[in-house]
Amino acid sequence: MDKAKKKREARLRRHMRVRKKVKGTPERPRLVVYRSLEHIYAQVIDDTIGHTLTSASTIDREVRKLLGGKKKTEEAQIVGRVVAERAKKAGIQRVVFDRGGNKYHGRVKALADAAREAGLEF
Repeated sequence: MDKAKKKREARLRRHMRVRKKVKGTPERPRLVVYRSLEHIYAQVIDDTIGHTLTSASTIDREVRKLLGGKKKTEEAQIVGRVVAERAKKAGIQRVVFDRGGNKYHGRVKALADAAREAGLEF
């Protein structure tokens, strides 16, 4: 088994361990972060009905305009701000944070901090 496959499987194990405890409800949906090598994605999900309430990522047209040659951590901050603004427009104030099995460090932490600064509570 190569190193990349081991890392991916370890992340998926951590993600399943987190998902046992973290559930999104209508009052407090789940803010999910997925981090790929090039992009970062954030979704606010209500797990009771299985619907994505709002989302933002570095591939969104609106977000792309704001990026303009920034570093990945700065891009994650922008995505965090945008997803928080969209959630507030949808009437969502409080969320539970799902880091997707990633360490709470770097881009994931930057996204979470920016979402908190923009007004989301978690």
